[in-house]
Amino acid sequence: MTTLILKRLGLGLFTLWLVSVLVFAGTEILPGDVAGAILGQNATPESLAALRTQLGLDEPALMRYLGWLGGITHGDLGQSLANHRPVAELLWPRFWNTMALAAYAGVIAIPLAVSLGILAAARRGRFFDRFANIAALALVSLPEYFLGLLLILGLSVRTGWLPSLADTYEGMGLVDWFRATTLPMLVLVMVTMAQILRMTRTTVLGVMDQPYIETAFLKGLRNGRVVLRHATPNAAAPIVNVVSFNIAYLITGVVLVEAVFNYNGLGRFMVDAVSKRDLPMVQGAAIVFGAAYVLLNMIADIAAIALNPRLRHPRAKGA
Repeated sequence: MTTLILKRLGLGLFTLWLVSVLVFAGTEILPGDVAGAILGQNATPESLAALRTQLGLDEPALMRYLGWLGGITHGDLGQSLANHRPVAELLWPRFWNTMALAAYAGVIAIPLAVSLGILAAARRGRFFDRFANIAALALVSLPEYFLGLLLILGLSVRTGWLPSLADTYEGMGLVDWFRATTLPMLVLVMVTMAQILRMTRTTVLGVMDQPYIETAFLKGLRNGRVVLRHATPNAAAPIVNVVSFNIAYLITGVVLVEAVFNYNGLGRFMVDAVSKRDLPMVQGAAIVFGAAYVLLNMIADIAAIALNPRLRHPRAKGA
């Protein structure tokens, strides 16, 4: 068990290093010039060259990458090129805003989706199962921004029940914050709930086709008892993986949702940084997104090991 966890930790760190390479390489090939974006179209070649030297952009890419990576290991994400402030100082408040929105959606979506998925599996082939499958497929097929626009039209423009923009600020009251973030929360809930519901149903049904489940039915046990007491515990590991993947989506896949509702989170922060060609801010946001995704998937792998007796107690070779 300990060896497997250490292997997952090592693989996670290696993956995170690969993410840092891809993030740096991706920002390097972004179109446009940072110095030109700062000085404008009327800048002279001399002023552009001087600014590139000041920003360190005339150094080889490998040296700049090693300096950036060394800073990350010490918690230094660099300095913004647009306003000359530390990236971490600008990034972390937005990150916690994104985490708050993700937690708001996850607390509602995860228990509801898992429960509905188990219920759909218990009622396989009945009306509820068919309705849940159709609704989940429809929600998965619709883009997040389209769902957001539909909710704005229905719950804000026509009824005025909720604000169309998630305009939050420091010191905002808790009730006002919940009201302002309800629409983006609903979009995230619908998308993640649909995915978790479908995968939970499929996983539980896969377990229910096993011989020991048929034996339980032959003993006269009711369908609900078989699903809850026998099928669901054995489907826990795949369900945990699906839930962890969708939690990672809630944190890293909110760029479109934050853009639609003008929410002051990390996704919108990254979009603004790209538009300004502020490479340190883009790199900082991307590496934080990547680290969150890798960490959550690593936790999912370790949880799957803990829930699977065959992985916890592997058989010796030749046994």
